[in-house]
Amino acid sequence: MKLLVVRTAALLVGLAVSCSSDFAPPTIDINLDDDPRVRWLPIFKAFDSDFLKKAAQEVIDSTIPKWLHQVLRALVKASEKFILPKPYGEEIRGMAPHIGASLSDIILLNFAYEATAFCTSIVAQDKAGNLYHGRNLDYPHSVLRNLTVNVIFRKNGKISYIGTTFAGYVGLWTGQSPYKFTVSGDQRDKGHWWDFWKNMFSAFMLKRSPVSWLVRETLEEAEDFEDAALRLSKIPIITGVYYIVAGARAGEGIVITRDRTGPADIWPLNPLQGGWFRVETNFDHWRPAPAKDHRREAAEKAMNATGQEHINMYSLYQVLSLSPVCNSITVYTTIMSAASPEKYTTLVRPPDCHVTN
Repeated sequence: MKLLVVRTAALLVGLAVSCSSDFAPPTIDINLDDDPRVRWLPIFKAFDSDFLKKAAQEVIDSTIPKWLHQVLRALVKASEKFILPKPYGEEIRGMAPHIGASLSDIILLNFAYEATAFCTSIVAQDKAGNLYHGRNLDYPHSVLRNLTVNVIFRKNGKISYIGTTFAGYVGLWTGQSPYKFTVSGDQRDKGHWWDFWKNMFSAFMLKRSPVSWLVRETLEEAEDFEDAALRLSKIPIITGVYYIVAGARAGEGIVITRDRTGPADIWPLNPLQGGWFRVETNFDHWRPAPAKDHRREAAEKAMNATGQEHINMYSLYQVLSLSPVCNSITVYTTIMSAASPEKYTTLVRPPDCHVTN
């Protein structure tokens, strides 16, 4: 663990040169051998409970219309025993009293995050076959910059996986299984409030997993890149998503476009044919980008300008710092490489911090 801290700190110094306002979020340890109801208690040493309660209410109020909130609160309260599979349901139940909000609202908070994750993810392979995975996570809630946290999940005394999330949220959109694979998730739906309703129906009635819970489950259970890609492709989920996965060996990179029941498209790296990187934002890669969304165009242009011979952790971070790839709602940037897990780095971005072309 000491080596991880030293190398990460050195990398943070280098990356932070791009923007002096970037800062590293707190890091907590979660012991997966503990009872799920108590394993998240370390979060309340890093964050004030009153702040967490106010932040949770702000996210819910800005995501769910009030009339729908009242309907869903009653629905969740009546069916919470049936919609929260272990261990995630127990983890949420364990956190609720410490946040000071109702259990139904903490459940809704966890589902609210599933509906609004606008992102950019890039996986790339250098000339030597080393793989790099970077992501910007964009949410339209500025309060999340002060809720971002790195989590080291331990099992049997060893690091099982690492991820970045928000205090009060048990899912992961960004994570790494050391020496096996890295994964990020990008929202595929349009982010309308009725998508939230669809997600709740899919969870309540069809018993499907939230996309971020499947990320955690995969990080904990998958044996390698191939196993992770298979799980993320086939297991039913509550909504469409893009799963971006990179392994520890050359050629192990893929973008999985998901429907609720299975894969809509598989887009692997193809370095021999010039496909040494893949950029995924929030629309299907085979379709034209929306007229007002230039993130993919800017990222691809910057990656080509960087070149395969110059891609590394720092240059990938620079690409993710360019406008509009990095924008006013970018909460954090993570750079990771499964073959070098000690370099896992997340920096929180201020709303005005990006590099212009």
